[in-house]
Amino acid sequence: MTTVLTHVGGPMVDRIRAAVPDADVIVIPSEEPLEEGVRGDVLFTLAWGTPNLEHVLSRGVRWIHTLGTGVDRFPLGLVGDRILTCSRGASAVPIAEWVLAQLLAFEKRLPSSWITDVPEHWNTAELGGLHGRTLGLVGLGGIAAAVAERALPFGMRVVAVRRSDRPSPVPDVELVASLADLLPGVDHLVLAAPGTRDTRHLLDAAAFGAVRPGVHVVNIARGSLIDQDALRVALDDGRVALASLDAVEPEPLPAGHWLYTHRRVHLSPHISWSMPGATELLFATFLDNLRRYVAGEPLEGVVDVDAGY
Repeated sequence: MTTVLTHVGGPMVDRIRAAVPDADVIVIPSEEPLEEGVRGDVLFTLAWGTPNLEHVLSRGVRWIHTLGTGVDRFPLGLVGDRILTCSRGASAVPIAEWVLAQLLAFEKRLPSSWITDVPEHWNTAELGGLHGRTLGLVGLGGIAAAVAERALPFGMRVVAVRRSDRPSPVPDVELVASLADLLPGVDHLVLAAPGTRDTRHLLDAAAFGAVRPGVHVVNIARGSLIDQDALRVALDDGRVALASLDAVEPEPLPAGHWLYTHRRVHLSPHISWSMPGATELLFATFLDNLRRYVAGEPLEGVVDVDAGY
């Protein structure tokens, strides 16, 4: 029998037992050591780990699954030769919808175009549109693919850069070889790459110097992808017309931080993943993998620990 140790309690425990009757499920504490004799094959845990993670892993765990879509906050140094998976791609739909909302808000000047009194001019405006605009995607995983699938029907040209040389999972998405090839030609730039040592400050002063003036930058990945000091300069001089940021560094931002009040920043508190049933989508990925594990099948969402995602 497969034994699952879980830091996540509540109704999810009953769901695990009902979905995989052959699994023994044990709810464990997040801080204290485990009782003598408690061991498990599988650990279902939080995306940032727990204080007692190293101790728990010493109790026979061979596979770790984190309830999250990224592992940049997980203590990867403790994984060793174990398998690590995450709920990669589970939040693609709500995040892609959030991105499209930001693109439309930028082009249609929402909410600044709304009125509360008689305007100086009626039936007169200079609004933009998505049709004919170029969308640049940094990364082409599940989230970026979901963004592309929604942007193409609006008549957008979609161009992407990705780490691997794999073909695009979405027809009509053009691939370029490098970030330098991507930046000068896009109207909207969406960051959807993982936060790793290789992607830290991917958008730095040099990158902002290469973008098309008036670009709209959208970050739904990790705050570490952007050098925020360089972003401030690009916002102040207008090279970046707007930054729609759902991910910043650090999180949460301290009181008084300039990103809260900059007129060219739309800031949200890392909520683009939210929709009815969002947590269920994350959890369903683990259930599917647990069925695979018990059946001896390959797991989905396996993390390359060396690469950091």
